[in-house]
Amino acid sequence: MFNRLILILKDRDLRRKLFYLFGLLAIFRLAASVPILGIDKALFQRFYNDSQLLGLLNIFSGGALDNLSIVMLGLSPYITASIIMQLLTMIFPNLKELYQEEGEAGRQKFNQYSRLLTVPLAIVQGFGLLTLLSRQGVVHFTFFEMLTNLIIVSAGAVFLMWIGELISEYGVGNGASIMIFAGIVARLPISIQQALVSFDASQIPTFIAFSVISIITIASVVIISEGERPIPIYYAKRVRGMRMYGGTSSHLPLRVNQAGVIPIIFAVSILLFPQMIAGFFGASKYIILSKIAGAVTWFLTNSWFYGATYFFLVFLFTYFYTAVTFDPKAISQNLQRSGAFVPGIRPGNPTSDFLTKIVTRITLVGAIFLGLIAILPIIVQGATGITSLTVGGTALLIVVSVVIETAKQVEGQLSLRAYE
Repeated sequence: MFNRLILILKDRDLRRKLFYLFGLLAIFRLAASVPILGIDKALFQRFYNDSQLLGLLNIFSGGALDNLSIVMLGLSPYITASIIMQLLTMIFPNLKELYQEEGEAGRQKFNQYSRLLTVPLAIVQGFGLLTLLSRQGVVHFTFFEMLTNLIIVSAGAVFLMWIGELISEYGVGNGASIMIFAGIVARLPISIQQALVSFDASQIPTFIAFSVISIITIASVVIISEGERPIPIYYAKRVRGMRMYGGTSSHLPLRVNQAGVIPIIFAVSILLFPQMIAGFFGASKYIILSKIAGAVTWFLTNSWFYGATYFFLVFLFTYFYTAVTFDPKAISQNLQRSGAFVPGIRPGNPTSDFLTKIVTRITLVGAIFLGLIAILPIIVQGATGITSLTVGGTALLIVVSVVIETAKQVEGQLSLRAYE
């Protein structure tokens, strides 16, 4: 471990990337500590502590919402824009070709569409959140303050999107994931301090349960994230000139969880939207709208209905994202062009069908695992009454997955330097 750290610090390029990463994260945390205009922090904290909606929003804003900072929307608009663009690839074949078949230039253009869509989504989400807080009596804005804060938080969301892409391009790891990770980790000292201040002997079972569930969750995430199904690949012998090529064997690794934490992020984004809309219309003077908003709020605040919906969305998005990012037909064509084949399977469509069947089976395990991790805190809370684990499963999954992904990138950089 210590020797590995020495190697990282000795590598000039990797050291520069890490310093760049830490510098951008420092800017992000500094922006997350600057509040918007005209708020009562004490009143907001009381409302925030009683709201599961704001607690989940705070996780995916990178911890920027708990003090109503200028970047309180976090990466939510950008994530929502990415979800919409991914969904549109299933509807419009041209977008799918742009994303999957036109190489790096096509993906850059696709990402540019996501960035442009982020701006109106940031305005809509910012207006909805500020109006929700205003109608709940948490804040009292004049028209000028409302307009000013809307511009500020929308610009803050675009600013965080820019920082996330800078981290992805010039730093280490995925920028959006690392920023969410930084927000979760930044709250750990506060959570530990609050737990120690309010500690008494009767809470020992709670801390033991939290520790056991955390260890099991971390171990499970590592096992599932690293699990893969290797497909044996053989290359046919070919003669070119006076030399013979091929005749070797390899394998095609199919990961059990190819989607990572993306399905949970997608599912939470979808669940938060109706909650925000219901809160917006909850105090409407129109009886029908207020009743519909009340029914939606009741449905989403009921832990069992909420948990079932959450599990279903995570399960669905796991298959959806795997289908978008993994194309068995393209892989089959590439294998056929390179003279490779799966033993016992004919090249072409039979190979594509075989890969589809394998991916469908192993994705089932990954989808069930992600769904259980997502609703694990709800199950524990309903069975034991422990409320401190409300968002623990999702947070642990994000933290562990980001650490594994970033560690692999660092290891890859070190291996590249050693090879050179």
